[in-house]
Amino acid sequence: MTDILMPALSPTMEEGTLAKWLVKAGDAVRSGDVIAEIETDKATMEVEAVDEGVVESILVPEGTEGVKINTPIARLGGGDAPAPPARPSAARPPKGEEKTPAPDAPLSSPPGGGGPRSVGGGSAPPPRAGGERILASPLARRLAAQLGVDLATVKGSGPHGRVIRRDVEGLRGAPASRAPALAQAPRQAQSLEQMGIAPGSYDLVPLTGMNKTVARRMTDSARDVPHFPLTIDLEIDALLAGRAKINALLEADGVKVSVNDLIIKAAATALGRVPAANASYTPEGLAFHHHADIAVAVAIDGGLITPIVRAAETKGLAQIAREMKDLAERARAKKLKPEEYQGGTFSISNLGMFGIKTFASIINEPQGAILSVGAGEKRAVVRGEAIVAATVMTVTLTCDHRVVDGAIGARWLAAFKAMIEDPITMLV
Repeated sequence: MTDILMPALSPTMEEGTLAKWLVKAGDAVRSGDVIAEIETDKATMEVEAVDEGVVESILVPEGTEGVKINTPIARLGGGDAPAPPARPSAARPPKGEEKTPAPDAPLSSPPGGGGPRSVGGGSAPPPRAGGERILASPLARRLAAQLGVDLATVKGSGPHGRVIRRDVEGLRGAPASRAPALAQAPRQAQSLEQMGIAPGSYDLVPLTGMNKTVARRMTDSARDVPHFPLTIDLEIDALLAGRAKINALLEADGVKVSVNDLIIKAAATALGRVPAANASYTPEGLAFHHHADIAVAVAIDGGLITPIVRAAETKGLAQIAREMKDLAERARAKKLKPEEYQGGTFSISNLGMFGIKTFASIINEPQGAILSVGAGEKRAVVRGEAIVAATVMTVTLTCDHRVVDGAIGARWLAAFKAMIEDPITMLV
C-alpha cells in the first residue's frame, strides 16, 4: 500500500487546491501518468505519478482547497500494474508544451516498499545502460543536464534509491539548500469590528492562496529590506517614434512591440552596463548575476504575477515582444510553470496604462531593485531658453540599500534614461 502525497510544486508552496482528479478508484497507473490537476497560488499544474499501482482510494475529493503539502491525497495498491486506459486528450497539455516539473520532496520510506511516497511532474526516468530505468526527479535530471553529470553514476538517496537534487549537487560540491529562516511572528490582527467597522456593513471574501502569498512576501519585504526610491523624468518622443518605425518593419511578421517591451530591453541593457545594479543581497555575500532576468508584473484575477524574460540583454525586441505576449496570456490563464515566474534578478511594474503618473513599488526579494513606470503625458519642458511640449514619463527605482546604494542606482538610471531618450544607443 502506498500513499500519494500532495506535492510541493514550487519552493514557496505551502498548500494548494486539488482542482481535478484524472483517475478514479480501480484505475491502473504507471510512473509518468498524469493523475491530477492542482492549483497553486499562481498556476494550475498537472501532477504525474512516480510509482506504479492501482488506485485503491481517493482520500481528498477534487475541489478541496487548502490541502497542505505532504498530505495523503490518494492510495495505491502494490504490484505490477497493467497499462491504464487512455484518458481524454483534454487532460494533457497542448502539443509542444512541456509538463511542469515539481521540486524534490524526498520522504523516508520503510524497508519493503511501504509508507508514503511523493508525486511530482516530469517525464519518465531515463534508461540506464542495458535498459534499466534511472529513478530520478525532474529537477535532478535537469540539474544533471546543466552540470554535465551522468545520472547512471549517481547514487540516489530518495525513496527506492531515487536520485534527487541534493544527490546531484553533492556530486559537484554545490552548497546544500539553506533552511528558510524563521519568520518573525506577525502582530496580532484586529477584527474590523475592533477597529470600528459595523458588523453587516461589508462583504467578506476569503483570501485566495495568491492573496496570502503576496501579502506575506510584501510584508516581509517592506519590513526586512532597507529600501529607498530614486525618481527621474524621461522624455519619450524619440522612443515613440522609434517604436512606430519598428512596428512598421515587423508588421509582416505579425509582431507588435509595446512601450513596455522597449523598457524591458533598455532595463536589461542598462543592467549590463551597470552590473552592480544586477545583484542580490545574501547573508553570505553579494550575488552579482550573469544575466538580466527581467520579471514583469502582470495583473491577473486575484492579484499579480511576475513572469520573467530570461537573459533579456541577449534578445532582440521582436523576441522580447513575442515572449511577453505569450507569458502574459498564459499568466492570465494560470498556465505558467514555476520557473517562468520565480527567480528574476530585476522587476518592472508599469501602471502607465492606468493613468498613474508616479509610484514606488515594493522590492521582490531577493532582487536588488524594482522599476516603477508611470504614464507618458505631454508636459512643458525647458530646452535652452525656450519652453516646449514633450512627452514625459516618470519612473521610480526602488533599491535595496544593502546591495544597490544611491550612487549605483543613480548610475543605472542615467544609463536607462540615455537609452529611452535615444533608443539607437541600445544597439551600441
